[in-house]
Amino acid sequence: MPLLTGLMHRFAREQPFQGLAVAACLHVTAETAMLVRLLRVGGATVSLAASNPLSTQDDIAAALAVRYGIAVFARAGVDRPGYYRHIELALAESEKGPDLVIDDGGDLVNTLHTQGPALLANVRGGCESTTTGVIRLRRMAAEGALAFPVIAANDTATKRMVEGTCGTGQSVIDGIMRATNTLLAGKTVVVAGFGASGRGVAERARGFGAQIIVTEIDPVRALDATLRGFRVLPMAQAAPVGEVFVTATGSVDVIGEEHIAVMRDGAILANAGHFDVEIDVRALAGLATAIHRDVRPHVDAYDLGDGRTVLLLAEGRVVNLVAAEGHPPEVMDLAFGIEALALAWLALTVRPEKEGGKLAAGVHEVPEDIDAEAARLVLATMGTSIDMLTPAQLSYRESWRIGS
Repeated sequence: MPLLTGLMHRFAREQPFQGLAVAACLHVTAETAMLVRLLRVGGATVSLAASNPLSTQDDIAAALAVRYGIAVFARAGVDRPGYYRHIELALAESEKGPDLVIDDGGDLVNTLHTQGPALLANVRGGCESTTTGVIRLRRMAAEGALAFPVIAANDTATKRMVEGTCGTGQSVIDGIMRATNTLLAGKTVVVAGFGASGRGVAERARGFGAQIIVTEIDPVRALDATLRGFRVLPMAQAAPVGEVFVTATGSVDVIGEEHIAVMRDGAILANAGHFDVEIDVRALAGLATAIHRDVRPHVDAYDLGDGRTVLLLAEGRVVNLVAAEGHPPEVMDLAFGIEALALAWLALTVRPEKEGGKLAAGVHEVPEDIDAEAARLVLATMGTSIDMLTPAQLSYRESWRIGS
């Protein structure tokens, strides 16, 4: 992870988080450990909870606690009450509460507003790194419920391209193939949602020889999928013909009881969205006459009583992090690099002593120069050089008086 390694030296010198407490809710993986260490090097006191119990790597959690003095509240496989208890402990690690927060899905910010309102006054701002989390934050802001500024680190062009399309596309297919050992060539793969992640899954599955059907609610994205050569159908029409289903929408009940009822025998259901709500697992269990757990690692078989069996991967949670290893380190290097630079900018902007620098409560975009800086730094680590505008070109672009 050369970008984060380079930022280690810079943050050690600049100390952007000196004296600040940061509470984070992230996937506890080796890649996340690099981000947490970077914040610590930059002067922060860090507490960390897991954003997904099934993606937690216990050895990483232990190493962060023992070797680096990070307050880690995470354990693989913890139940739902334990999951939220860990978030509450991370928020309460600093007596006055965190100064900054980093969230992955919105649960930490939600818990802070609903369970820890006494700590809100100390929070200066935060970052959110998922599409699902940004959607939830925008809803909070629209209702006037969001109490501090949050940077939508997920929404930069660079992060969507590298993490969403490249990272999710590759790692989701990796998770499905590891879990099922199925041959994708010739199979009909239904991808629900054609945002950056869904597009990546569809393109990678097509690369393996699969026939792709896309379902969408957004006409622009549906048109994009159509013009890229994918078949677009409503889920009700895709359900009877699909063999592998991948949800990537950030919504709930994308695959519901009515869809499961008409699926083919042996249909494989996987989720690439943040939460385990895109596939209606309760409805699936209600339809089943028998459930066979772990017929393969991270594969549960649901017998439906009419001779059909449906396979659910990773209990409906994020398949790439449960059945595989998540995004490759190169992907998270860029994603976390953008988040670290954005958080450092936010920390400087919202410091009490900075006159006129206070951001309004709400969701804010990452400044464009930070996105461009992260891309330039990554290109440099790859040995790639790009052109620069000449003075004449700059003058041409900036003046409306120059004709064609």
